[in-house]
Amino acid sequence: MVEKKWIHVAILAAVIALIAPTCRSENTTDWLANTYGTLAAHVGNTARSMWVAPEGVIYTASMWDEYEGGVAVYQAGKSLGSIGAHGEFQGGAITGNATSIFVALQPGGTYGSGAVGRYNRATKTRDMLIQVSAFNNLPRVDVVTGLATAGSLLYASDFYGNRVRIFTTDGIWKRDINVTAPGALAVDSAGNVWVAQKGEGSVVEFSPAGALLNTIQMPGGARPSALYFDASSGQLMVGDEGPDMNIKRYKLSGTPALAGTFGIQGGYLDTTTGIKGQVGDKRFTRVTGIGRDTAGNLYVLNNPWGGSWDLGRDGGTDIHSYTSSGRLQWKLQSLNFEGIAAADPGTDGVDLYGGTDIYTGTAGGTFVANTVDPFDYPSDPRININDRSRDEHFGQLATVGANRILVASGQNPDTYYFFHFNAANGYIAIPDATLPGAAFNTTAAVRAGFCIDSKGGVWAGLDKTGYIYHYPLIGFDAGGKPAWGPGIPIRIPESIKPLTRIVYLADSDTMILGQGIVGSTDWTSIGTRVEVYHGWSAGNTTTPNPVINLAHAGAKSIDAAGSYLFVGYWFGSGQALPNIDAINLATGNLDTTLVNTRTSTVDASSAIDSMYGVRAYRRSTGEYVVTKNNVKGSSITVYRWTP
Repeated sequence: MVEKKWIHVAILAAVIALIAPTCRSENTTDWLANTYGTLAAHVGNTARSMWVAPEGVIYTASMWDEYEGGVAVYQAGKSLGSIGAHGEFQGGAITGNATSIFVALQPGGTYGSGAVGRYNRATKTRDMLIQVSAFNNLPRVDVVTGLATAGSLLYASDFYGNRVRIFTTDGIWKRDINVTAPGALAVDSAGNVWVAQKGEGSVVEFSPAGALLNTIQMPGGARPSALYFDASSGQLMVGDEGPDMNIKRYKLSGTPALAGTFGIQGGYLDTTTGIKGQVGDKRFTRVTGIGRDTAGNLYVLNNPWGGSWDLGRDGGTDIHSYTSSGRLQWKLQSLNFEGIAAADPGTDGVDLYGGTDIYTGTAGGTFVANTVDPFDYPSDPRININDRSRDEHFGQLATVGANRILVASGQNPDTYYFFHFNAANGYIAIPDATLPGAAFNTTAAVRAGFCIDSKGGVWAGLDKTGYIYHYPLIGFDAGGKPAWGPGIPIRIPESIKPLTRIVYLADSDTMILGQGIVGSTDWTSIGTRVEVYHGWSAGNTTTPNPVINLAHAGAKSIDAAGSYLFVGYWFGSGQALPNIDAINLATGNLDTTLVNTRTSTVDASSAIDSMYGVRAYRRSTGEYVVTKNNVKGSSITVYRWTP
């Protein structure tokens, strides 16, 4: 009877287990790298120029915004919507008057890269095209590099034409002023035209008729990147993109002379008021826009460094508003478009490292640092216009003792860039090596997966070799520079070919391999088969357990931490995009799906179209921090989950 009773209890328990819902701990949802978390309110992507209307309405121009028009409109720290299509503008020049804005356009339609569009500020529609330059088919550079209005006149810099062109605001050409490589423009109260020559480090003044009047030769290394004539003081404000990283004010009565500066000397690279690389209220990066309103408020647009030929991913938007006395009022920031940030184990996931920026905090987070130093490291691939990749805003990070190794890559990379940090350079990531490259003794592209593990070891599936190569970290020099040993080849298991993703968890000796789409030449996509090898370095390179068969097609990015594999999707069939699946590495079961729990304040709607658009980390508390690239919101979605 006792035996029968226990049998009944066991059967009852089994039935209850079958009918009871799975107990799942709900995740929370947050975001980083944008002031606002919803699409309607989000700060637009990569504003590279700015015009401020007298009443304090701000217009910025961007080459590309995934969700809204390329001219974003703000006032009092909030979005007022946008103008135009998301890929309509070149981004490098904008100006306006009481009724219109004038913006440099991208090549397309019936116009070219040398065209300017006039848009009605009230209706937000384009009502005129003005062809400024004959150089109309240069999509990766700015052709119209400066715009300004004064009264009924429009001034436009034709960079490659070596001239400033003057039109009426109705598009009628009046005359040209010959000037070499003109850039930003300003017109003073006497109608004189001020023209920045960034490459020359100078600002030249011309009379309304085009006669050369004065030349301001700025300090050595200066790069004047933005001009604004401040009528209230009668001074010319010049944004300096050179090592000073500040705004210089010049008095214009008599011979122009420096009257003062605004911003910390050296900007974010200064080491007397902060850590090198640290951004702050007046620790500017590159100043690309200056304006005032009639109330005296000052607005500064500065862009973090990063981004190569794709101007739509060129650093980010960072607008600061100051009172007339110079006190910071608010910021508008959009610091990530096609990129991701990885949690830093050295801070137990509190700080997160992108390919060019560092973040911390919640609800948009705090922009901590820009890790690019264009002066000490001018060959940094993250600012190299001839670089192989399409901008390296995707960060992967290994923290080994007191040392950090950053790996930066592009959207769908086959090349990876390695950086280190040290005390002398603060937050600046120092370029070290490239894979493929001499440090790893290979020229083969990485097209069968990549991983840097928690011990600094590098795992790479080199194209057309049939092998995964493991490059063990052998140490750091006195300056923190890492070095790796020769690659150890491990044959790719036949069952997972074509291999497309590698994730290695060094702490548990677990290898996770993702298969590509069988029969396809697209090495960037993931199929539905993932193999988990426990004891890989101990010798188990042939027997996966478990084998995970993803329920949905369209997986694009995977990462793993602790006991879980996290899967993010592009477009496929059946899955509830854009959620993240959490799959148990021991059982192969889908234990939970990370969903948006704050739909009214956080947008998480972007599907993933990047190979490394998901990063995962398990904190010492047991909480998982999972980040996902959000191209629509120009932000990073952050899921926090404790099983």
